[in-house]
Amino acid sequence: MSLGQRLARLAAHLQDPRKVAAFQRLCGVEGPSGWAGGEQRGPVANGGPAGGRAHPAGNGAVPGAAGTPRRWRRRPRRNSLTEEEDGSQEFATRSRFLYYLFSLGTELGNELFYILFFPFCIWNVDAWLGRRLIIIWVWVMYLGQCTKDVIRWPRPASPPVVKLEVFYNSEYSMPSTHAMSGTAIPLALLLLSYGRWQYPFMFGLILAFCWCSLVCCSRIYMGMHSILDVIAGFLYAILILAVFHPLVDLIDNFNLTYKYAPLIIISLHLALGIFSFTLDTWSTSRGDTAQILGCGAGVACGSHLNHLLGLQLDPAPHTLPLSLSSLSVTVFGKAILRLLIGVIVLLLTRVAMKRATIPLACQIFRVPHDDVRRARQRMEVELPYRYITYGMVGFSLMFIVPCLFHFIGLS
Repeated sequence: MSLGQRLARLAAHLQDPRKVAAFQRLCGVEGPSGWAGGEQRGPVANGGPAGGRAHPAGNGAVPGAAGTPRRWRRRPRRNSLTEEEDGSQEFATRSRFLYYLFSLGTELGNELFYILFFPFCIWNVDAWLGRRLIIIWVWVMYLGQCTKDVIRWPRPASPPVVKLEVFYNSEYSMPSTHAMSGTAIPLALLLLSYGRWQYPFMFGLILAFCWCSLVCCSRIYMGMHSILDVIAGFLYAILILAVFHPLVDLIDNFNLTYKYAPLIIISLHLALGIFSFTLDTWSTSRGDTAQILGCGAGVACGSHLNHLLGLQLDPAPHTLPLSLSSLSVTVFGKAILRLLIGVIVLLLTRVAMKRATIPLACQIFRVPHDDVRRARQRMEVELPYRYITYGMVGFSLMFIVPCLFHFIGLS
């Protein structure tokens, strides 16, 4: 057997949804008919069970027979754009610890994490580091989403896989962008911060390994990716990081110092969102891509304005490496207060811009807005509202909120 044939067999083996289902069973996840004491029977339509007894909605505990572990009944996690029927499949878990651990892992690649992690890093740790992390994150996520649309592999089949979430079920599967983000962010954090900040290298390496492993394993546990998707995402992120890490200083300096950088950045990110890929059917990937590009453009423009006005200057080279200041009640309190006030401002900005841009886009492009969810899925509405909304969120993150901190004495 040739090397190519062996690799093809290995790829098929790693893509087999039965391997995902086996991992889920090992972690205590059971499909709808698992409560009836057997394997899944018959086809599952729209994620719901065709056989087995019916169960009421809810996340209550289901007592097992004598000597068997207790099971907790749940429904898949979903978002506002997910079809109602996508959330109809119930499942059970035997381990609450693993369920919440892997839910935490998958949140490390979701919007909630980004809107807490990047602001905390920029406002409380090191804006220099935060800007560069966002540059790498934008390109990693953008290339990952575009690659999904080129390869167009479906999600693992259910059954045998149990879907524990349906946030991104409409997207293609290969590669896992969660795995890409969960690999690129901790590794970039280690590469960019070590030598600039004083801390043990082994501590940073162990943190990056645990972070990456948790995110990658969580996508298999959630039933959203095959093992091959996760491995490909991991390797793809390392490849992108190897290319962009040497260029990140050049890109950041361009964003800060070049006179026409804001115009070029806005035009480039907007063009990438419009012309990079098309969808045969609607999925969350197009909106998420516009959201990421808009956020990156807003951060770059805010950074440029900060540099132009002499605000939020980076530490002088002779002060490096930086040391972690001793954690006192005052320092910790100010950090939490900055994060709390700043994130509230970002959320209010997002809500205000969303409420303004969706009706405006519907009016300009004559899209019926009686059903807002359907209107948001139209390209002429989705792209401008996502790009403008998250562009303003990124701009607020870098410029408006730090100015607010300076005004109220929290700098």
